[in-house]
Amino acid sequence: MNNNPSIGAIYSNPVGRDAIDKVVLQLGRDRRWVDNPLVRRLPLRAVARLARPVLGEGFADSLLQLLRDHPGTPAPRLPAASETETGDGPPPWWHSAVFYQVYPRSFADSNGDGIGDLPGITARLDYLAGLGVDCLWLSPIFDSPGDDGGYDIRDYRAVAAEFGTLDDLDALIAACHERGMRIILDLVVNHTSAEHPWFRAACEDPDGPYGDYYFLRDDPGPAGNPAPDSAPPNNWTSFFGGSAWRPLPEARRWALHLFAPTQMDLNWDTPAVRAEVADIVRWWRGRGIDGFRLDVINYISKRRGLPDGNPAIGKLIGFTGIEHYFFGPRLHAYLSELRRNGFTRGDSDSPPSSTVRERRADGSLGDRLPQDRVGVMVGETPGVGVEMGRLLTAHEPRALDLTFNFDVLDEPGRVRWDDYRYDLAYLKDFYLDYLGRLGAGERIALFLDNHDNPRMLSKVLGEDAANPALRAAAAKALAAIQLLLPGVPFLFQGQEIGAINQDFRGISELHDLESLNRYEELRAAGASADEAFAQVLPGARDHARVPMRWAPGPGHDHSSGDAAPWQPAAERSAGFTVAEQDGDPESVLEFHRALIRLRREEPALTSEEVEFLRPHSREYFAWIRRDPVTGTEITVEVNLTAGDRAARGSGHVRRHTYSRCGRWRARRRDGAIRGHGVAARVGGTGFAEIDRAVYTRQVCLLQLDWEET
Repeated sequence: MNNNPSIGAIYSNPVGRDAIDKVVLQLGRDRRWVDNPLVRRLPLRAVARLARPVLGEGFADSLLQLLRDHPGTPAPRLPAASETETGDGPPPWWHSAVFYQVYPRSFADSNGDGIGDLPGITARLDYLAGLGVDCLWLSPIFDSPGDDGGYDIRDYRAVAAEFGTLDDLDALIAACHERGMRIILDLVVNHTSAEHPWFRAACEDPDGPYGDYYFLRDDPGPAGNPAPDSAPPNNWTSFFGGSAWRPLPEARRWALHLFAPTQMDLNWDTPAVRAEVADIVRWWRGRGIDGFRLDVINYISKRRGLPDGNPAIGKLIGFTGIEHYFFGPRLHAYLSELRRNGFTRGDSDSPPSSTVRERRADGSLGDRLPQDRVGVMVGETPGVGVEMGRLLTAHEPRALDLTFNFDVLDEPGRVRWDDYRYDLAYLKDFYLDYLGRLGAGERIALFLDNHDNPRMLSKVLGEDAANPALRAAAAKALAAIQLLLPGVPFLFQGQEIGAINQDFRGISELHDLESLNRYEELRAAGASADEAFAQVLPGARDHARVPMRWAPGPGHDHSSGDAAPWQPAAERSAGFTVAEQDGDPESVLEFHRALIRLRREEPALTSEEVEFLRPHSREYFAWIRRDPVTGTEITVEVNLTAGDRAARGSGHVRRHTYSRCGRWRARRRDGAIRGHGVAARVGGTGFAEIDRAVYTRQVCLLQLDWEET
């Protein structure tokens, strides 16, 4: 590519398209600002000059450097049934799976110390099997100082004492497999804890072999102390605030940490690091683990030389230097190597200690299956767009199986710390665009909640989350979108009962390191305590990390003893615990169970064939799933508005009103989708509602039958 290509030439490159889309998204603009015939013809540097007030100096050069890092794309993926990477056989199990993420500290406590543990998870596996889960995903359970919730690993082959023992984990693996569920772990290999033996050895001997395991740079200060006026090696900033460099006085070095100062970035350019990680993966595969979710895995390849970041890009994205590592030049090569050397089972490998039993379409269990030749690789890839994700998952040599695209979680121009009402029309637009770009055999990871983000249900509802009728109905609408669209759903604990954000009262109630650091930065910048807390609360990770609400009561049955949970929940709502919803056909929990059961029973819901209805409507989200073998069709319709809408092919809908002195009473009305309700019909059998609940954003416009009290 020349030094001044047209915008169209850049946009036709997968990496270029994602880079431009990311800028447009951050600016809160529509892609059509760029993707139109006029702008496509313009040269890059001319556009960069026009956008200089926003993009600053050097944007064109930064973009061109990113494209030079990826001068070509991997060879197109071969068609046919090569999903098993053996050239024959059925598609891999995860194509039709439902994953469920557990945050171990907050799921179930078996020993009464207030901290969730592995035996507690094992004791609740029948609940997950009854929900229909195909694969359990655990947030980190490895030995760790716990500075960042376990995402700072000290020993990759040991279990943190607070969670139990290796024997406990082996028992959990076997118990999952016995119930027809697979299990994956969270592997954090962009960085290690500063207490990891590798880093300790690097500090003791920076010029020794372990010095190359990390990014250590000379400090010009006198022996034993950094110079008072010495500066970090570059201007990169940490995701947790401040410089991304930590001084090591005893080693006369600076050490890179993109996250907390105790989370030291590994240098993947060192072959020994890559070999260590592959060996860790093989070790766990031998214990029966079926794969890994790979934490911030797209950050592992940094541009050599670690040049300064563009300040304007840093201001726009929020983190200076990110253009040098969010999709690094050797990322695809390193992940493909890890897939080959770590995740792929060799003919000489010893059999795993446990393998999963077959789970049939009707939910019954069969014989044990052989271990998958290739463990599933799920990449957390913040900042990576649709096309970059496809380069990692849909081309040879294969790198990842699935990626998490975080652009779905916030509207254009918004970030997770913003306090606003999320528009479900954007959710529709996002999925229509993403799914429209996929080729045969490709899958999208469908997720709305996780341990790092506030609850999507609260983003959609805002203050209306306090209304139980609205909360239940909106939770069902989100469930229908996540579980019935083409793709692989990833549920996070509590979604299935309509979990929402917590009403924390002050900074003392938060435990999350990122939130605490942000609070201190805001205070240092002049914000009052109340102002700083108000700016932290909307995006605090603690919202998702409070203990699972198993039953009513102060501790929600999280613990087997009297100890208070490690993070007391601030919610006291009624009707949104497992015990209260279990068996209630109108509950959010039973709705999730019904949809997951329907996914298993109906091949149309796990096929690739989909037709979207009225794609340009911002009030209505509907699609038809088809089974190419039987011809069965399932039509799903979701109302994205506050008012009633006619279902496909039905007539007009009578409108109703709501009185503040009324009481909730919803009635079935054939042929209508109530406000934010969900409807479905199967192949020619006629319209039938699945969900009769109602949702609105404006209580005064709620479309409901009502009776005065």
